[in-house]
Amino acid sequence: MDAYTGFARVYDRFMEDVPYGEWKEYLVKILRQEGIMDGLVCELGCGTGKMTRLLAECGYDLIGIDASEEMLSAAREQPCAGILYVAQDMREFELYGTVRAVISVCDSMNYILEDEDLLKVFRLVNNYLDPGGIFIFDLNTIYKFKEEMGERTFSEHHEEGSLVWDNYYDEDDRINEYELTLYIRETDDLYRRYTETHYERGYELQEVIRLLAQAGLKYSGAYDADDHGPVRDDSSRIYVVARENGKNSGSNRI
Repeated sequence: MDAYTGFARVYDRFMEDVPYGEWKEYLVKILRQEGIMDGLVCELGCGTGKMTRLLAECGYDLIGIDASEEMLSAAREQPCAGILYVAQDMREFELYGTVRAVISVCDSMNYILEDEDLLKVFRLVNNYLDPGGIFIFDLNTIYKFKEEMGERTFSEHHEEGSLVWDNYYDEDDRINEYELTLYIRETDDLYRRYTETHYERGYELQEVIRLLAQAGLKYSGAYDADDHGPVRDDSSRIYVVARENGKNSGSNRI
């Protein structure tokens, strides 16, 4: 999970097309429907803190967790009241107490490549949720990896630099590999080259539901990330919602 190192400096610039505002509105809608109007919320895989800040502006107190020190450094450059950033691997994260909700967006859960590791994350979430607390996370789908990304090359060019994305998808292992090559402007005439390789795994929804149940969480539903309706065969990204359902013997204790 060692990723987003050189990319951290320009991550938000290359992610300008991501509809964080729309995502925030949907997350807040779900939280408020569950009666969570304020209080402490934990974001797993918070990155540069874009969503963290948006939720803080809605009246929530946030704990932002990410494994990348570089991403968190970028997040801390944009201070916002009510946010605590912590450098932790989400497979081993620790909190001082429980929170009203845990959220995770931008396909952070896809970075968990093994069932047993995803189960660890789910057990920790169940452990640190208030009784009846809510867990909301998104996932890139197998359809997206296979049909929309496949073996393709994408590129973006900005004043700060350029990004080349070489994508490969292994249908047997359901692992999506993408090699990022960045050329970041240092001076008018000098660009520094960075390379990173990232891996994400595609999960069937039924696999996720099974692991949620094993962790003690109660599955509430899954929704297409674009229209918020039922998950379709061609959904590219989905939201999954689960609820704390008691601390069972399989959950990690505080």
